[in-house]
Amino acid sequence: MHIIKPDISIDFVGKRNIAFVISGALILLTIFMLIWRGGPRYGVDFSGGVLIQLKLQQKKAPSEIRSALAPIGLEDSIVQEFGQEGDLEYLIRVQKTDLDLTGVGDKAGAALRQAFGEGTEIRRVEMVGPKVGKDLAEKALFAIFYSILFMAIYISGRFELKWMMSLVMAISLAVVVYFISALGAGVTSLIVAALAVTIGLCWFLKLRFALGAIMALVHDVTITVGAFALLNKEIDLSVIAAILTIVGYSLNDTIIVFDRIRENIKRTRRRPLSEIINDSVNQTLSRTVLTAGTTLIVVLALFILGGGVIHDFAFALLVGIIVGTYSSVYVASPLLLLFEKTVSRAAREEKGAVK
Repeated sequence: MHIIKPDISIDFVGKRNIAFVISGALILLTIFMLIWRGGPRYGVDFSGGVLIQLKLQQKKAPSEIRSALAPIGLEDSIVQEFGQEGDLEYLIRVQKTDLDLTGVGDKAGAALRQAFGEGTEIRRVEMVGPKVGKDLAEKALFAIFYSILFMAIYISGRFELKWMMSLVMAISLAVVVYFISALGAGVTSLIVAALAVTIGLCWFLKLRFALGAIMALVHDVTITVGAFALLNKEIDLSVIAAILTIVGYSLNDTIIVFDRIRENIKRTRRRPLSEIINDSVNQTLSRTVLTAGTTLIVVLALFILGGGVIHDFAFALLVGIIVGTYSSVYVASPLLLLFEKTVSRAAREEKGAVK
């Protein structure tokens, strides 16, 4: 099925510099927002505390709900409306960890019913200790990092038949991670350093397809996190699940384009690489648009109709699919060309120096 003519010829590669500027601006905005916000806004899953979802019979101001919780020591809780307007549902976040939180859901329910009547309904209570939250946050970060790493290893072997080089990269990275961990670095610093080493190894070992894929995945994850920072949304376990889904989706889209590039390189070795990449992107454009379009319809339905519980999950997927489709065309593929030009220029300079 083709919704785009097979012989279409859009100059994607020619617009790569504009795309790089747009991507760079979005990444810089993400960094700025994260610094301004003091890092990502973690949910109860990672920061620890208690989350209570409440449904009332009448609309109440957050200050009234906090006043009702004062008898049980929760007057400093964060209260916000939840779901669609008119649902009369609220989220109460208890971030204190020095209180006795045993049975806090029952205590909050009793206090709220006394203040607002028996129609008050406690819909859910989630409780996570600070140590458990920290452990979950570390595991979530490592899950994202290792998913990107293993996919880079697979791409190196699958597209460039450099399984040994991939193994060397994995072992080298394991050694680097071990020594950085031994120095007592935090999890975030460790992962940033490990990603930098991974990208450096891909460049040094000339794993061009892996390099393009890793850069595109980092690009997608960073901008998705930036969207959450911009809107001051919480990052919880469901959002991490969405990010891992984005990594898989984006890589699948990138692999389709990479596979066509590899086939066209074998068929027409004498043509400039820029033309081969541009033709490959155009040849897979119909499939890319169909895949992204049908997926977006489902995710958009989840975002609009799925309710507050999965709203952030659907939002992350919505941003990630759009950015992932964009990066497959304008980030991953043009990076192959940038790599080849840089390597060729370095080889010519080295040859001239030898002479």
